Amino acid sequence: MNVVDSSGWMEYLSGSPATAFFAAAIEDSESLIVPTVSVYEVFKRIVQLHGERVALNKIGVMRRGTSVDLTDSFALSAARISLEHTLPMADSIIYATARAFDATLWTQDADFKGLPGVRYRPPSSRP
Repeated sequence: MNVVDSSGWMEYLSGSPATAFFAAAIEDSESLIVPTVSVYEVFKRIVQLHGERVALNKIGVMRRGTSVDLTDSFALSAARISLEHTLPMADSIIYATARAFDATLWTQDADFKGLPGVRYRPPSSRP
């Protein structure tokens, strides 16, 4: 199972040099878990950059995976993770979702660097 952080989605959807790193996780839609907070973050950012029509089209790729809502249980787990690892709210929700599904979290967000179950790629490196 795989979870891709919002930063990874943005790289993949923009066709950046990091696309190849995230492609294996994203394109295996049967194993892809998508926290709804990632949909929120990605949609918001694409709307800011390109408008709502483009954003709705782009997030269609996210809908190929299994969407996971923020439940009370995930919220409590995320709060504990946030306290333990000093993660911001959205990051802790994404990481809690990955842990709940025993999924690998793919990211280029340094907040996740070194955490168990994380595949980290620095944003400036080439694949």
